[in-house]
Amino acid sequence: MNRSACLIFNPVAGQGDPEQALTQIRALLESEIDLDIYLTTAEVGADQLALEAVKRGVNAIIASGGDGTLSAAATAVVGTNIPLGIISRGTANAFANALGIPDTIDAACQTILQGATRNVDVAYCNDQPMVLLAGIGFEAETVELADREAKNRFGMMAYILAGIQQLRNLESFDVEIETEDKIIKTSASAVTVANAAPATSVLAQGPAGIIYDDGLLDLTIVAPASKAGAIAATYHLFQSASSGSAVERDDIGYLRAKQFTIKTDPPQKVVLDGEMVGTTPIEVKCMPAGLRIFVPLVEEVEPTEKLEGLPNLTIELKESAEE
Repeated sequence: MNRSACLIFNPVAGQGDPEQALTQIRALLESEIDLDIYLTTAEVGADQLALEAVKRGVNAIIASGGDGTLSAAATAVVGTNIPLGIISRGTANAFANALGIPDTIDAACQTILQGATRNVDVAYCNDQPMVLLAGIGFEAETVELADREAKNRFGMMAYILAGIQQLRNLESFDVEIETEDKIIKTSASAVTVANAAPATSVLAQGPAGIIYDDGLLDLTIVAPASKAGAIAATYHLFQSASSGSAVERDDIGYLRAKQFTIKTDPPQKVVLDGEMVGTTPIEVKCMPAGLRIFVPLVEEVEPTEKLEGLPNLTIELKESAEE
């Protein structure tokens, strides 16, 4: 007897032919999985469809679409122990790449059919579930500029073009970051808190080894002194992500912690898993092993921290950490 799963399919994701994509998915999976197929609409999103599937007591949920669809479906199954399969068909495919899941339909389906399940961390940002990352400042402004029309027209280049445009308006802000054991104050142009992030999310790549099942969040601070410095810092982050080595610039800092409270002056826009969600302040907490997912195994690396060299930096140890 075949196992069963609810397939949540976004017909407007990406730039390919959705009918062809759905036909291919069914051809690959239906020999071994009985699929109950639901399409997202403007009125009914992946989160609602996934919640209804959870209430029905499904054996597994498979989501196919862009990062927004995948993250929305994932948030509905957090803490349920229902395994989630990912078939990424978006513009950036950050969700799949961050978790080491192939971003072609054929390989993603094979991961679901043959890959083992694994518990991975999730987080909550101002009580909203977060699978990937929260971006403050530059990244949020860039994502907001790269709207659906631009992504449909230019694909991944929409983000690059938006980033170049945003450089013209690059501004720094004061930021206070509180962890379990210290309070950090500095200036920055971008602050990113990542639970999981692909190498293409360069502003999250301070430690260049983000581990999605270590019970910790990775925070990267980018604080260039000029537009030229911002370009150099971004390029360095890209190199670090590509090589798997941590950054070595004074205008980039990073640390890991179980939770962060972040305040900025002035308030900054926040993007959460690719969607705009408001402005700072934010509180982000890790929920270890909160999501069960079909994903290949990855090699772990040791946690690291670097803060020295950031502008106007002060670090205050909290009383509990001094004892």
